Amino acid sequence: MGSGILASHVMNGMVFKRDIEGDVKKAADAKIAVYSCAVDINQTETKGTVLIKSAEELLQYSNREEDLLEKQIKAIAESGVKVVVSGGKMGDLALHFINKYKLLAVRLMSKFDIRRVANTVGAIVLSTLVPPTADVQGHCDLVYLDEIGDTSVVVFKQEKKEGAISTIVLRGATENSMDDVERAIDDGVNNFKAITKDNRLLPGAGATEVELSRLLTQYADTRPGLEQYAIKKFGAALDTFPKILAENAGVKAVEVLAKLHAAHLEGMKNVGFNIEEDAEAAIDAEKAGILDLYLTKASALRLAVGAAITLLRVNKIVMAKQAGGPKPPKQGAQDEDD
Repeated sequence: MGSGILASHVMNGMVFKRDIEGDVKKAADAKIAVYSCAVDINQTETKGTVLIKSAEELLQYSNREEDLLEKQIKAIAESGVKVVVSGGKMGDLALHFINKYKLLAVRLMSKFDIRRVANTVGAIVLSTLVPPTADVQGHCDLVYLDEIGDTSVVVFKQEKKEGAISTIVLRGATENSMDDVERAIDDGVNNFKAITKDNRLLPGAGATEVELSRLLTQYADTRPGLEQYAIKKFGAALDTFPKILAENAGVKAVEVLAKLHAAHLEGMKNVGFNIEEDAEAAIDAEKAGILDLYLTKASALRLAVGAAITLLRVNKIVMAKQAGGPKPPKQGAQDEDD
């Protein structure tokens, strides 16, 4: 929150809305160890009883736990690691030793974030608190705590030109404006992802649906019996798309559909609805650059047809009835005058 939309930028790496756990706030050219477990004293899987007879034994027992945890943190530091990322809690004693050996500690609550940061730095997520070997360690050019607006963030920044993951940092004066930009970016990224799978495009603005409706109507006339009525209704259902576009634009949908069907009957297959004011209702969607993804259209039609078939297969009607139990007595007259 803060600044303007033009202050948004793309960064090669990851940004998390978190704070640093320890005292170290910055690490450059850092080797990174990523753990899915807690960085704390290990808890035993089974319950046990420890008999302590004196204060010295109690002190020795406590010191053994501390010594074991210190050895683990020291071994991690000696392996060359500068940053420790954990998906679990970080105990106070563990943070003491992390600060002692000048390690930067980051705690991420989401398993999805753990996988993303491991992918960003090229690390392998470890399930136990063991010193990472060179083949499971990650590397990041710069890890630091920053403040964007009034939000503290942890930044994993890679200086190289190409990376596995990039982050778009959005800035805005209001939550509504940032939500709108976020949805626009999300739509753009999803469209790019879909077009890499199938690069076929169809004319938009309702042109594809009107043409399909025309073809289905022609096909229905060739079918005998009751089939043609079902096919014609299927084609009429496709007219819903340009109809909704016209209604949202404040135009009479009946007139728009008539003009579009007339244009398609003349062979202009790419004609769709023009939402611009003071312009003709029909427009060549392909020339205007209004295109839809073939993959999206096919998926939407397939899901809609599947939902309709599922409803038609329901052969039982569930009637709503009153719950069981005794019926309340009828309220009669209170006296003879009523």
